[in-house]
This record gives sequence, C-alpha cells and structure tokens, in this order.
Amino acid sequence: MELGVYAVIAVAVIVGVAAFARKLGVAAPIILVIVGVLLSFLPGVPDIKVPPEVILDGLLPPILYAAAISVPLTDFRRNLAPIAGLSVVLVIITAFASGFVLFTMLPELSLAAAVALGAIISPPDAVAATSIGRKLGLPPRLLTVLEGEGLVNDATALVLLRTALAAALGTLATPWAGVLDFLSAVLIALVIGLVVGFVSVWVRSKLNDPVLDTALSVVVPFAAFAPTEAMHGSGVLAVVIAGLYTGHAAPRQFSAQARISDQINWRTIQFLLENGVFLLIGLELRTLIGDVQHPEVISVWNAIGIGLIAMLSLVVIRFVLIVPLILGLRRRAERAERSVLREWLMISYFRDHPVRYRWQALRKQRAEQRYLRHRSDLEEFRQEAIGWKGGVVLGWAGMRGVVTLAAAQSLPTSIPYRPQLILIAFTVAFVSLVLQGGTLPWLIRILGLQGADVGEDRRLLAQLLDDLSEAGLAVLDDPESAAGTSAPVDPEVVERVRQSSYLRAESAWERTLLHAPEDQRPHHVYRTLRLAVVDAERTRLLLERARGSYPSRVLTEAQSLLDLEETRLRTRSR
Repeated sequence: MELGVYAVIAVAVIVGVAAFARKLGVAAPIILVIVGVLLSFLPGVPDIKVPPEVILDGLLPPILYAAAISVPLTDFRRNLAPIAGLSVVLVIITAFASGFVLFTMLPELSLAAAVALGAIISPPDAVAATSIGRKLGLPPRLLTVLEGEGLVNDATALVLLRTALAAALGTLATPWAGVLDFLSAVLIALVIGLVVGFVSVWVRSKLNDPVLDTALSVVVPFAAFAPTEAMHGSGVLAVVIAGLYTGHAAPRQFSAQARISDQINWRTIQFLLENGVFLLIGLELRTLIGDVQHPEVISVWNAIGIGLIAMLSLVVIRFVLIVPLILGLRRRAERAERSVLREWLMISYFRDHPVRYRWQALRKQRAEQRYLRHRSDLEEFRQEAIGWKGGVVLGWAGMRGVVTLAAAQSLPTSIPYRPQLILIAFTVAFVSLVLQGGTLPWLIRILGLQGADVGEDRRLLAQLLDDLSEAGLAVLDDPESAAGTSAPVDPEVVERVRQSSYLRAESAWERTLLHAPEDQRPHHVYRTLRLAVVDAERTRLLLERARGSYPSRVLTEAQSLLDLEETRLRTRSR
C-alpha cells in the first residue's frame, strides 16, 4: 500500500515540477534534484535507499534505449570520431587522472580502488545529457555529440570499473587481462546488440496488432542487456546498439501506426524514468549522510570537500582534453574535403570512359553513392563546424547523474571508506547537475550559440516535400497499375489524389513565408475550416453514442478515424 502511495506522490511531483520548469525556463531534472533533497529532510519521510541493481539493471536499459532510437544513425556515424573520443578516450584518461587525485587524498585507498572511483565519476551521465541537453537550444551537431557521448560512455566506465575492482581485490592477473576484458566486452555487446535489434525488428514487422508490438518493444532493451551481462559483455552498449539499429530500421520495416505508437510510448517511459531517477538522487541524500558511521575517519564535510575537489579536477581534465578534440575535428574536415575531391575525380574518370564490364559498372555505382554520402557529410561539417564556442559548451556540459551514484553504491563492502566514497560520488553528481546544468543555458546565451535555423529548416522541408511529391505523383501516370485493377480509374479520383499532394507541398512553402500573417495563408484557412468540420463531426458522434444508435465497435472505429485526421491537422498547425 505504501509503495503505491509513494509512486502516486512521485509521479505527481514529477509532472508538477515539469510543468513549472517549462514556465520558469529551467531544466526539470535540476529542480527535481533540489526538490528531492528538500523532501528527504522533511519529518516522516522514510530513508530512501535504492539498490544499485534496480537502477543499473532495471531503469538504465529502457532509458538508454529510448534515447538511442531517437538518435539518427546518420548523425551518429558522421560524428563517430568525436563521440568515440569523448566516450572512450576521455573517460579512460579522466578515470586514471581523477583516480590519482583521489589516491593522494585517501591514504588507505589503493591506486586500483581509486581508479575504480575515478571510473564511477568520470562519465557524464546519459540521463543528464539527454534530459538537459535537448532543452537548451544547442546546435544540432553539438547536441548529437553530447547525446552520443552520453549513450556510449557509461559502457566504457562500467567495464573499466569492473576491471579496476578486480585489480583492487587481487583477482586480475595482469594489466593485459584488463585490456582483453575490455575488448571482449565491447565485441560481445556489438554482436548481441545487433542480433537482438535485427530479430526484434523482424518479428515486430510481422505483427499487425499494436498492443503486441508495444509489448514486444518494451522488452527489447532487457533482451539486449541481460544476456550481454551474463556473458560478461557491456549490457549498456548492447542496448544502445539495439536502439540505434531499431531507430534506423523503423521507417522501412514498421507500419506508420507502429512508429507513432513507439514514439508516444517511449517518450512517456523516458519522461517518467529520467525525471524519476533525478528525484531519487535528491531523496537519497539523507540516507547517504547517515551511512557515514565513522566520522572520525573521514567526516561528512570532509567527504563533501573531497567531492568538490574531485569535481574541480573533472572539469579541468575535460577542458584540457577538449582542446585536441576540437583541433582534430578541424583536421577531419580538411581530410573530408580532400577525400571528396578524390572521389569526384574518380567519378569524372568513369564519365569520360565507357563502362564495358559488370565490375566496372558496380564500381562506378559504389563510387557515386560514396561521393554523394561524403559530400553530404562535408556540407554538414562546413555548416555546423564545432569551434571554440562549441568546445566551451562541450567542456562545461559534463554533468554527472544517476549512473555515478548507482555505480558507487555497487562498490563491495571490503573497499575502504565505502560510505564516504558513495557520498563523494553523490557530491560530484549533485554539484555538476545543479552548478553546470543550471548555468549551461546562461553560458550558451553569453557565447551566442544558436540552435537550428527554423526558417532554413522550413525551406528544406518544403524542398524535400516537392521532391517527394514529384516521385509520388509519377505513380499516377499509370493509375490502373498503381491501384492494382484492370478497370479504368475515374479521372476525378486521380485528380483528388494529385491535389492532396499539391496541398501538402504548398502548405510547407507557405510556412517559409514568415512575413505573411498566419491567419491569411490559404492552407492555414483550409486547416482551420477542416478542423471545424472534424469538431462538428465529433459532436455528432458523441450525440449518436449517447443515443446508442450505433454499435460501440462502429463508434470506436469512427472515433479513431476522426482522431487520426485531427492529429495530422493539428501537428501540421504547430
């Protein structure tokens, strides 16, 4: 009974804080952490102590999966180099550097155990990156890098934590065994993640029932996580790979209804879990302080002070390592220009010389596809280059969060200073969320960074819809074949289909005319009138339902049709 009451209160707090945060212009996770801390000290509030496996095994997989399916695989591929640099190289260096700092301040802690704590506090949290970063109006490429880092770096940190703990407990034979363990964990995750992603997509593509499809999609992250962990791989990385594959395959393999259902369901799951774990971070503070049973060894305030020093070292290390990353991105753009030039010369050669053999035709086709893809990548690098301003944001955006706290609580009891180490990790997570997350919007405004150009995006959308309409209307040149019938198709039906495509494209172009009053644009008037018609139809539907004139199953089907059209019209209106 009590658990149900606490769940209701938690959801009410999350929804209320989220609604209030939007009006205040502050990211909800930051307020939730503070609210959790305040609630934890209220009289009558019980001690909150969540087992680490609940977070690492129960909450983290669906959170990462929800984030991964929304990251375009093309953007992830384009930014693979900076994502790998931040999520692998930076995490490893930060773990050893910050571990050495902690080793100098905690005399009874071995170097391996200190590195383990460094691995715990080194990765910016995936939940923090996806919850706070999306709301800040960051440039799209910068946001992709931060989201990609948050998705992958937990895998690096958790595998490094496992290796460091094995060394601290004396079960690791040689340092090379740790390297092999890391590589095998990544390889196992790659294989299982791809297999689970492929199998789940194939099975879901055969289902026509949205209820069954939703039920299966919910278990996909756990299906990737559990066997990978059982085989001593990185379950976190397997979940991310399965999510990236599913998100990339969804437009081709899933029905429109399945994609819409997926989007709504996973947004809801992501909202509740992400904000719930931030509330838990705050609620656990009183319990963590109470666990420090021997203050004469390291007092609470000393542990908090060490946490602040560790936090400062993390910021300094991150900024120092961001500099070569930015320089590397510039050199990568230069190499991309040379690569595109070489591919253009190859295509020019094929155009000037006739193709005589099949292997030549295949080589020409691959060269043209590679050229188009790399040229698009180059345009992306030019238009959204990450300069020193982006580097400052990357350096300051290293918020830690729930994974840091959960991983700290998973430390074995034989590790010296265990309660204090958990409090140190909490201090790092709490201060980074409140200080860095709270000041990040201000920093972005000071630097003058802008998000995506809305006007340019609307123009590109209109251009894309023109291209899509051209390809779609070509089908109407042979309407009988397209309709799968031998009987002649009524020209009025063909014209009605044709006008629907024209209307959609014209609407997109109208939205690019920002100077024109919205209520005077033809398609806006059409939408308004059509919504009025749908509202009147819905009123009549409710009247017929009250009268009981039609069977409930017929009324439900009619309501679904009205809901689908209203959703389409209101989405385009926004």
